[in-house]
Amino acid sequence: MKKLWVVIVVMALMLLVVLGIKTVNSFLHQPETVLLQGQMEARRVMVAGKVPGRVESILVREGDVVQKGDVVAKIASPEIEAKKMQTEGALGAAKANASKAHYGARVEEIAASKAMLDRANEAFLLSKTTFTRIQKLYEEGVIPLQKRDEAETQMNANEAQLAAARALYEQASAGARSEDKAAAAALVKQATGALYEVDAYLDETHVRAPISGEVTLKLVEEGEVVGSGSPIIAITDRKEAWAVFNVREDKLKKLNKGTVLSLRIPALDTSVNMKVFYIASVGDYATWRSSKESGGFDLKTFEIRLRPDDSIPNLRPGMSVLLSLDLLQ
Repeated sequence: MKKLWVVIVVMALMLLVVLGIKTVNSFLHQPETVLLQGQMEARRVMVAGKVPGRVESILVREGDVVQKGDVVAKIASPEIEAKKMQTEGALGAAKANASKAHYGARVEEIAASKAMLDRANEAFLLSKTTFTRIQKLYEEGVIPLQKRDEAETQMNANEAQLAAARALYEQASAGARSEDKAAAAALVKQATGALYEVDAYLDETHVRAPISGEVTLKLVEEGEVVGSGSPIIAITDRKEAWAVFNVREDKLKKLNKGTVLSLRIPALDTSVNMKVFYIASVGDYATWRSSKESGGFDLKTFEIRLRPDDSIPNLRPGMSVLLSLDLLQ
């Protein structure tokens, strides 16, 4: 009986050894899952003002959620304020000239012109009557030719003065010429356009959010001077997010625009289906993998972007995304 138990124990140990060897061998030859790591990115807009000036106030902080059109910063620009005063003065002067051209001369100026016309007419009538009398006396031989010529010259001079006075009166009554009125109206339009331009620049001193999203970066502080187009804050639209991978070209066989792949997001402990929408070479500066040893060619790297069909809660740019290379075999 003792020998029998020894044999049973030995056989059991041998069986355990055989099972252990098979288990280890199976584990060693089990195919390993290779993961390709990428990261999430999102649309980010650098918000800047059109006009230079000193940052008067920044109305948001990093982490705040803003809506499109919200005022996020104010820029102080005394130069534009002064320019507006100048354009308002120019517009007022242009409107005054246009009004003057439209309504013509004042009533007092027209009355004065009429009085000059009446005086010139009376002088002409008197000189004409005088010339008629002297002409008769000259024909009768009473006065010499010199007196007759002097009377005729005086009559002609008064007639010329009458014509000039009549022209001045008609000009005052008719008002400005049509060309002068058109020129005055054009000056008003020009000054109005200049004022609209200044108002547009003033509106740009209130920097507004071009998109809805989250403030992820503040680049300047209150009191700093910024130039035209200098970024003030950055806004990230987390709803417009995508995953980015760098894939060697020998793994592109099953990747096409529109291909749907299951990606793992470790930070959220979830898997999400995303669709390929962008495939492009990353350029000559990317790392190449040489395959000349096998008589092949250098393998270039391509950038692949995938976008989820729906927004993913709590997803943030920079999160890691994992793709199983088994899906690309």
